[in-house]
Amino acid sequence: MKVTLGLTTWSEHPAFIDGASRPVRLSEYAQYLPTVEVDTAFYAIPRQSTVIKWLGEVPSSFQFIIKAHRAMTKHLTGFSDQEPPLADIFAQYREAIAPLVAAGQLKAVLFQFPPYFTAMPDNIDYLQTVRRLMGQLPVAVEFRHVSWLAHGVAGPTAAFCRDMDFTLVAADEPHTTATSVPFYLRTTNPNLAMIRLHGRNVEGWNHPGKEWRSRRTLYRYSQHELTGLSKLIHKLEPQPKELTVIFNNNSAKDAAPNALQLQKIMGLHFEGLNRRPPKQLSLF
Repeated sequence: MKVTLGLTTWSEHPAFIDGASRPVRLSEYAQYLPTVEVDTAFYAIPRQSTVIKWLGEVPSSFQFIIKAHRAMTKHLTGFSDQEPPLADIFAQYREAIAPLVAAGQLKAVLFQFPPYFTAMPDNIDYLQTVRRLMGQLPVAVEFRHVSWLAHGVAGPTAAFCRDMDFTLVAADEPHTTATSVPFYLRTTNPNLAMIRLHGRNVEGWNHPGKEWRSRRTLYRYSQHELTGLSKLIHKLEPQPKELTVIFNNNSAKDAAPNALQLQKIMGLHFEGLNRRPPKQLSLF
């Protein structure tokens, strides 16, 4: 089983540019890690020209995980009756990412569903619609309501994902709060398993203030926690062809250091990255 590591976005990781206070370029990010999760597509479907530009900045082996647009995941905020029909949105999205598909550099489209997307018949039907509208494209699903992964239900959820050829994302987050889901790592797609690490900040997970988005991922994984994760990965059976770990704990810029730390723990070597420029020697 190949294990790959990536981060959410490429621009917010100063560890890759010696702590410089500027956005990290995609070409620089691709000097360190072989995959990235693009979350901007959740807010706006990217232009095809933008996607082509991304491809020009990375090696041919680099892979993209692209978040599904919020209309595709039933996020309700900000939508009106003037929105295009759902099938049209899916078609626009598929057209936008077509260059990634043609280049063989789409790892998955990530459908991160809202907490109010519960395990009810209408939503199960909707997941079948997702598969129909996405065709044969690789799809990963992350559920954020416990009804999908509660005791006695998680097994049938995993079986449904196998039938749909979905990768069921295992989300690491605080597991003692009423609004969190259990960590459930299973192989539901023989090609790809996925873990997304949100951090274990219990206090920040349900923070009521305006800055809740930054508070909930304010967490740095310890050496002990990452070693435990490594052991879980090695024990996964059956093994998929690839398992990808995405670090989303970047409120305090911890994602990149944690990813490099896990890489060292697991002894991972990523081939085909962009070449790093030589370090300049200081003579003074």
